Amino acid sequence: MFADVNVDVFISNYTIIDPEIYQLWVEVVEAVTLLKQKGGIFADVPPELIASDVQDHYRTYAMLEKFLHSPPKLSEQPTFQICPQDRSLLIEHYYSLDDTVARELFGKKLNARNRKDLDEVADKTGVRLKSCRRQFDNVKRIFKAVEETQGNLANNIRQQFVLPEELAQKYAAVVFIACLRFETTKRKLQYLNFKDFYECAQALMTFWTYTYQHSGADYLDTEMDKEFLLDLREIRYLLDKEKEIKHLVSMRLKPTLLERAYQEVENNFRSYYRAIIMIACNLHRTRELRLLFVEMTERLIEPWKQNGWTRDQVQMFMQCMTQCVLDLEVPRDNQDIRCLWDRYMQVINVCLFRMYHS
Repeated sequence: MFADVNVDVFISNYTIIDPEIYQLWVEVVEAVTLLKQKGGIFADVPPELIASDVQDHYRTYAMLEKFLHSPPKLSEQPTFQICPQDRSLLIEHYYSLDDTVARELFGKKLNARNRKDLDEVADKTGVRLKSCRRQFDNVKRIFKAVEETQGNLANNIRQQFVLPEELAQKYAAVVFIACLRFETTKRKLQYLNFKDFYECAQALMTFWTYTYQHSGADYLDTEMDKEFLLDLREIRYLLDKEKEIKHLVSMRLKPTLLERAYQEVENNFRSYYRAIIMIACNLHRTRELRLLFVEMTERLIEPWKQNGWTRDQVQMFMQCMTQCVLDLEVPRDNQDIRCLWDRYMQVINVCLFRMYHS
């Protein structure tokens, strides 16, 4: 005796990727309940049918995940036929990086111990633990793939993982901070967000690595220009020009600052000026370079905040002092001081502007 059974079969050459369900899979969200609550086309669909559809999608995405670990393979594998647009969607969403999670990953070693402690990151950021693990694993995977690859860091990431430009730049900043082991976890730096460190990393990669003067593929964005950092010790020459620089700065700032702010600059110029120069003179030491953000915070940002400086005042003062040194007449034997100063201040100005939250 045979029962009548109706079976609907649908065969397609292409794998169907539902962007909404895929995003829920990436974020590890309870999809059935959420889709039912949203209504729309799911309003009158029984929960068991929604669950069956979601499970089918999830099985497909789970099978695709191994290819996503090496995105170029996604277009090479013969099992799933996926159009280029859907391949891009799969990769971009899988490698999505929450700014809050990325900020917590700064300064952490990408090892098994820190992966186990991601529940703290999840609690702090409000991002689900499995999503935090996905992002941690992606950062670690990209870090291992490109840390010793010559050429532009963001370009290497984009090529090896088929990521869009903006996302590749975000990963480049995280990898750069990790490779150089900059201190970002101190309590006094906790107020800084991902965007702050992202902008600082971009400036550092642009002006202080070997790629500043060597645009070829033989250099790494993750390798600091050691000769430049050693040469920065010559900036000590500017300590003897303090009175001259102070006079030039005062003349330029007096018409633009309120009397109280101007007097504060007059009274404390020596402290700020010497701090900026001494930070430069010590950057050739590995430990001092790693503590760059801490040094700027302790020696400049904290005193400015205690004295009530605004962000605009910081920017005005730094730009003015930068230009006054460049305008300074220096002996022929010290002509390279201007070039060193300009290259140094390109980064310092960006970092102080980003780090100063008034």
